[in-house]
Amino acid sequence: MQFHYFDHNATTPVSPEVLRALMPSLAEVYGNASSIHHFGQLAKQHLETARRQVAALIHCNATEVVFTSGGTEADNLAILGTVRPETPGTTQHVITTAIEHPAVMNTCAQLEREGVTVTYVPVGASGIVDPDAIRRALRRDTVLVSVMHANNELGTVQPIAEIARFTRPAGVCLHADGVQALGKIPVDVQALGVDLYSMSGHKIYAPKGVGALYVRKGTRIHSIGFGGHHERERRPGTENVPGAMALGRAAEWVQENLAGEAERLGALRDRLERGILARIAMAGVNGVEPRVPNTSNMYFEHVEGEALVIALDLRGFAVSSGSACSSGAVEPSHVLTAIGLTPERARSSIRFSLGHSNTAEQVDALIDAVADAVGHLRKISPVTHAHA
Repeated sequence: MQFHYFDHNATTPVSPEVLRALMPSLAEVYGNASSIHHFGQLAKQHLETARRQVAALIHCNATEVVFTSGGTEADNLAILGTVRPETPGTTQHVITTAIEHPAVMNTCAQLEREGVTVTYVPVGASGIVDPDAIRRALRRDTVLVSVMHANNELGTVQPIAEIARFTRPAGVCLHADGVQALGKIPVDVQALGVDLYSMSGHKIYAPKGVGALYVRKGTRIHSIGFGGHHERERRPGTENVPGAMALGRAAEWVQENLAGEAERLGALRDRLERGILARIAMAGVNGVEPRVPNTSNMYFEHVEGEALVIALDLRGFAVSSGSACSSGAVEPSHVLTAIGLTPERARSSIRFSLGHSNTAEQVDALIDAVADAVGHLRKISPVTHAHA
C-alpha cells in the first residue's frame, strides 16, 4: 500500500536540497564556531552564511537573527526574555490570543504564575483576531503583545501589521509566532512591524532541532539561559552549525520558490475541500480567509476525529486531528472551542496540511478515502443512529 503525507503542519520531510547541504556539513564542518583556529573559523563562516540566508527570507539584517533549537525555544526567548527583565516589583501585563500554540499559551501561563497579568483576547468564529480588540486590551503596564502570524490548526492569517499600528506608538513590544506562516506566505518583518518573530526549521523542510528568532535592532531582550556569550549574548550554547546551514538552505529554497508553490498548494487545498464537500453531507470548513494556502481544517458530523485519523492511516493517508504538540490530550482543541465550536464538533474535526510531495492524484485519492471512511464510521456510530 502506498502512503501519502498530508500532515505538513506537524512536520515536513527534509527536502533533497536541504539534505545535500546537511550531509557534508556533518562530516566536514565540525569545528566550534567560537574557536579561532581554521576549523572554528570555517564553521563560523558557514554559520554566518546561514544567518544571512534566513535574514534575506524575512527581510531583516543578519545581526537580528538568533539561532535557536526550534520554534518553542524561540517563543520562550521572545516572551520570557522580554517580560522577565522588567524592573522587579512593577506591574506587568501581556496580551495574547485564545488560539495561540501551546509554546505561547504555556509560556504565558508560567508568567501568570510569576505574577504577570495576561489577557487572552478572543477571536470569534472567523479564527482571526480583531486588531481593535488588541488595542482595547492595551494598558499602561502592557510590555508585550504576542499574536501568531498563522494558526497551526486553522491556517488563518492574523492581521499583524494592523496590530503593530497600535503597539509601536504605545512603545509595546510585538511578538509574532511565525512558525506556521514562514514558507507558506511572504514574510517581511519590516512591513509587519514586529519586534520579534519566531521560526522553525522542521516546518520548512529542514531538520528538527533548529529554529530562529528575529530580534529587531534596539529591542530589549535578555537571554533566558546561562552559559557562554553566543548569539550576541542572547542565546548561550555552542551553535548547531549543521542545523543552521540546513535552515539557511531551506530559507534560500523558500525564497526562490514560494510564489509558485503557494499557488500550487492553494489550488490543491481548494480541490480537496470542494471534493469533500461535494461527496460528504454534514461536513464543513473551520476558519475563514485569509488562510495559508496549504491548510484545511474540516468537521464531519457524527464522526470522531481521532477515529477518522486512524481510519485514513489504515487507508494510507497521514492527517491530523489538531496540533501535533498537544496530541493525546483528552480535551477538544482549544483553538476550535475558542472559535465557538461545540466540544462535539471540535472532536469531529481533522486537519489536512499539504506540502511539496502532494499531487492532484493524491488529493483525489484522499477525497475517495475520506468519503469511504466517513461513510463507514457513520454507519457504526451510535450517534448517527440516534439522529436517524
